[in-house]
Amino acid sequence: MTRVADLMDYAEVVERFDPVLGLEVHVELSTNTKMFCGCPTTFGAEPNTQVCPTCLGLPGALPAVNGKAVESAIRIGLALNCEIAAWCRFARKNYFYPDQPKNFQTSQYDEPIAFNGYLDVVLEDGEVFRVDIERAHMEEDTGKSLHVGGATGRIHGADYSLLDYNRAGVPLIEIVTKPLEGAGERAPEVAKAYVSALRDLLRALDVSDVRMDQGSLRCDANVSLKPKGQAEFGTRTETKNVNSLRSVERAVRFEMCRQGAVLAEGGRIVQETRHFDESSGSTSAGRTKETAEDYRYFPEPDLAPVAPSTEWVEELRATLPELPWERLKRIQGDWQLTDAELRDLVNAGAVDLIAATVDAGSSPAEARRWWVAYLTQQANTRGIELVELSITPVQVARVIELVNGGSLTNTMAKDVVDGVLAGEGSPDEVVEGRGLKVVSDDSALEAAVDEALAAQPDVAEKIRSGKVQAAGAIVGAVMKATKGQADAKKVRDLVIARCGG
Repeated sequence: MTRVADLMDYAEVVERFDPVLGLEVHVELSTNTKMFCGCPTTFGAEPNTQVCPTCLGLPGALPAVNGKAVESAIRIGLALNCEIAAWCRFARKNYFYPDQPKNFQTSQYDEPIAFNGYLDVVLEDGEVFRVDIERAHMEEDTGKSLHVGGATGRIHGADYSLLDYNRAGVPLIEIVTKPLEGAGERAPEVAKAYVSALRDLLRALDVSDVRMDQGSLRCDANVSLKPKGQAEFGTRTETKNVNSLRSVERAVRFEMCRQGAVLAEGGRIVQETRHFDESSGSTSAGRTKETAEDYRYFPEPDLAPVAPSTEWVEELRATLPELPWERLKRIQGDWQLTDAELRDLVNAGAVDLIAATVDAGSSPAEARRWWVAYLTQQANTRGIELVELSITPVQVARVIELVNGGSLTNTMAKDVVDGVLAGEGSPDEVVEGRGLKVVSDDSALEAAVDEALAAQPDVAEKIRSGKVQAAGAIVGAVMKATKGQADAKKVRDLVIARCGG
């Protein structure tokens, strides 16, 4: 394990070196069946219950390509501005590992289905960084190893290992970037922003549930450093299977600091895979990284080439939904947002929540006010993301509706939201349970106003003499007497009327 003392200060790293990134994102497709057989792909099934001779690699079993997976691959390629191959084929990637039952992975090598694309990524301050895409190719996932015993959950120190082949053969698309240069000190931020933008794109295409916590979206982060002014790339490491956006950023940053320290001391970077530790934010050595030649790729003899016609590709292009950046541009116009306001909403993770609240009947302005003010404050207090709050856009829209209908004041509405967040039920159930209802009975309000005026005759006299700003003291007293359940504007109007205003 690399110690903090073994790291170079980040500012020194970016002063002395230029980072070069390469990001490989594996996406499990949300097809009903596996890539080359008819086994289901349901997540969380009992181990080894979704297998057959084909995905177990038993002798004599022959694969057949999943047409839906090919369609998804083409749609992903189109959305990434890639060229779509008129003819491509699968290859065998040969290596031994226990969770790969065939001892080879059916993948694509020099003939991917999509290649030469790009994705423009918007950073937090609005700067756009173009990420060039080398390829997006089809392959199958491996099984899953479970190492039992030991403290780390890894094979080292484990008592024994179990293998679950349910995931073996699940359709994957691997999206590989070209080397990313020029990011400088923002390299970790660029890596995070790219994976985030890619996740949003794939979700919009509805080709994957992109659940990083369940492994349906995983990132391998390649990092190398080269001294300032040097053209030749440094030796890279590949941090495998990073499974959160924050971790992608942390892994890249850590590797830059670790490699900088090694190079500064005259050491040599080993081309290897590395594991990321979520708890410490550090990486540790895995295995020496193979080159393409080590995998002994050769064309898969049991599968026919894939040759999508131009007509089919154009039909699929026509099915592409409104893409995330197009949607943001439309929302900006519809909601009349400045670039800075839109950027703040995106950075806060509030755009989808506000849009869903608007769809449930609220105005954009009212939905924004709730999500970016009171609810963001509640999320920060709890130390969670906005989307993790236990209140839905539909419930927020209902609270807004109750306020607009005069049933709740703004203060009472916050109490209702607090009740929903506390698990007391829907907004209407919280209103009933907490006895929250605006006092609208004119006689009751008039009596409360008269009582407050009588209790503060000097204030009443000021109002009668034309100092209407003094009415605030009386309004406050009435609101306190009614436990905040009166309409403050209506109370103020009554106070001024009672004083002859």
